[in-house]
Amino acid sequence: MSQVIQDHHSTSSIEKGDAEKTHVNEVLQIAELEDDPNFDKNAVLLEDDSPYPEVRSAVANTDDPSIPASTIRVWIIGLIWAIIIPGLNQFFFFRYPSVTVSGVVAQLLSFPIGRLWARIIPNVKIFGAELNPGPFSVKEHVLITVMASVGWQSAYATDIVAVQRVFYNQNFSFAYQWMLVMSTQLIGFSIGGIARRFLVQPPSMIWPATLVTCTLFNTLHQQQYAGMGNRGGISRERFFLYTFIASALWYIVPGYLFSALGYFSWVCWIAPNNIVVNQLFGVGHGLGMGLITFDWAQIAYIGSPLATPWWAEANIAVGFVFFFWILTPIMYYTNTWWSKYMTISSRTSYDRFGKKYDVTRILNDDATLNVEKYKAYSPLFLSTTFALSYGLSFASITSTVTHAFLFFRKQIWRQARQSIHDQVDIHARLMSRYRQVPEWWYAIIFLSMFAFGIVVIEVWKTQFPVWAFVLSLIIAFVYVIPIGMIQAITNQQVGLNVITELIIGYALPGKPVSMMMFKTWGYITMAQALTFTNDFKIGHYMKIPPRPMFFAQVIAAALAGTVQLGVQAWMFTNIPGMCTDEQPSGFICPSTEVFGTASIIWGVIGPANQFSKGQIYYGLCIFFVVGFAAPFVQWLISLKIKSPYVKLVNFPVIFSGIGLIPPATALNYVPWAIVGFIFNYVIRRRHFSWWSKYNYVLSASLDCGVAVSAVLIFFILQYPKNGEIGLNTIQAWWGNAGYTDTVDFKGTPMIRLEKGGHFGPESW
Repeated sequence: MSQVIQDHHSTSSIEKGDAEKTHVNEVLQIAELEDDPNFDKNAVLLEDDSPYPEVRSAVANTDDPSIPASTIRVWIIGLIWAIIIPGLNQFFFFRYPSVTVSGVVAQLLSFPIGRLWARIIPNVKIFGAELNPGPFSVKEHVLITVMASVGWQSAYATDIVAVQRVFYNQNFSFAYQWMLVMSTQLIGFSIGGIARRFLVQPPSMIWPATLVTCTLFNTLHQQQYAGMGNRGGISRERFFLYTFIASALWYIVPGYLFSALGYFSWVCWIAPNNIVVNQLFGVGHGLGMGLITFDWAQIAYIGSPLATPWWAEANIAVGFVFFFWILTPIMYYTNTWWSKYMTISSRTSYDRFGKKYDVTRILNDDATLNVEKYKAYSPLFLSTTFALSYGLSFASITSTVTHAFLFFRKQIWRQARQSIHDQVDIHARLMSRYRQVPEWWYAIIFLSMFAFGIVVIEVWKTQFPVWAFVLSLIIAFVYVIPIGMIQAITNQQVGLNVITELIIGYALPGKPVSMMMFKTWGYITMAQALTFTNDFKIGHYMKIPPRPMFFAQVIAAALAGTVQLGVQAWMFTNIPGMCTDEQPSGFICPSTEVFGTASIIWGVIGPANQFSKGQIYYGLCIFFVVGFAAPFVQWLISLKIKSPYVKLVNFPVIFSGIGLIPPATALNYVPWAIVGFIFNYVIRRRHFSWWSKYNYVLSASLDCGVAVSAVLIFFILQYPKNGEIGLNTIQAWWGNAGYTDTVDFKGTPMIRLEKGGHFGPESW
């Protein structure tokens, strides 16, 4: 019989009581949870479990160290997924509309594959390891899923390669591309040795998104744990199956048969030519005040509302309403920044003639700014929501520093002094039995990837100096802990892309390739470190030995980046018209266009011509001050008002949570907040036993159903014969085409220029 470890002390009743009190006091002292309304002291006293009901409902407080984790079948299945999923997503990445195959698909499909392996593969030994060690275990399943998901998204640096090719006619060798991608993807992993002390071990670092993943693992493998209680009703397995099937079947309607249900701008359909109505209620270029969508893919576009704590969703909802439903209309209809000559919301930049900004008209042959051409052509204009999104990015950066210092400084200092083995909750004590990853492993990753970066910027003509490379890494290192703490608590990540663009735009103006590299190393190093830490938290909850987890992540990430570069090279070589608006199969490269446009805004034109004193968007710099001051005001109020709810106001979340606009719209944010309120506030408070048993299962099943259905629709009905099969008659009806015949989808501005007319300043 396998030994199940439960970390209860075998002491006398008096000693046990003292130990329990000490344990609770340690938790309270370390995380300062006595002010958190979600903290449950009884959970620590009575169950020796996590003090958070969210964690107890999704994670077991036991461990069986005899369960195999790193096996041959794990590496075979995991590496296959690390090739297929990144390759597919890189292929779809350049297409519009796109389809994304997430790690959830691998998580689902790996379960029957692993069980089939256990049933039919003979148990022979290869190099001393068993080919079939027995039943497919949950720990094997976790490692496979980590390998499939660590590199499932297109590597950020592949867009540098694509932009160099498309915008600047630069096509460097594969060695350059590979070392660039490896360095930008893997150097962030070196921070893991430091970050895990702050972001993985403490029980207050929940990482809400990981709870959905853990719930699905436990549902598939029929694990029981304390948080589920004795509530009756159907099993979680059957609940998952029913809701998964329902989600997959329903997505066929808004995803293929009746797409107007996903873009449900019903007010605009009543008045399709009324500009003000379409600007307020539209979902294409409007503010989306219609509130409704019937497409889970739209609702979960910014993340599952069931996986984010309600207090964080409330912060984001308040920020959204103030900045985009109150401030944006005020600024637009007062014609701030000549906004009436553009649509109210757009992800496109404009020139003074009201057209899409033609960056080729201001470039020299070496892709640098021609000042005379720029002054003769036009300054660059942004829609009101686009401009505000930059301001909110400025505020999120300064507010993160202030908030982390004021509210987390004691915890950061305490964690810095404590050993990684001195954490107090049951999960950390169970994980302490496994061999940890030595610090020098992280050092090897850092030094080797740093060397790759130096080779890339010195051997090829990137115009990117070494000092800027070092500065970008320093920015990432400084921000990873405060941003990681915010993400671990709120499920929202503050991005560094805009602040890195701003810094390098002033430091090295007129060098777009340097700007892209600085942004990528500065932003993705931090983001990859948090990806690594997030997976370590999954391993922490599921009791995966840290060393196999480390190797699985590093090897799978390196393989995924290599595959993505290969797929991208093949596409540019074999697909005619790649990255052009006329490409017949939809490979118009929308993300590459946005990335390239940003390189022009920040790298060629530069922030000095956009945000400095006397320039059009100089006023946005006030957001730096607002972001710095807002948490300080909140902190002063918290000193006077001793309420736990004052600390639930989180300005970094308010500013950064709505940072996905554009391309996201109110269509994504408002239904997301409504669903979050229903499940994570109303149901959680009134029907906690139901919420505890089914909430994260429902989140996983809805995501899985949409993902599987979208892939099947694409490959069966849309991709073959350029979509000229299946239900073409239905596809051509009003619900799939006619509903876009509004001034909202046409992007009609409030003031339309006469032929040859222009707007804006007389000189720039």
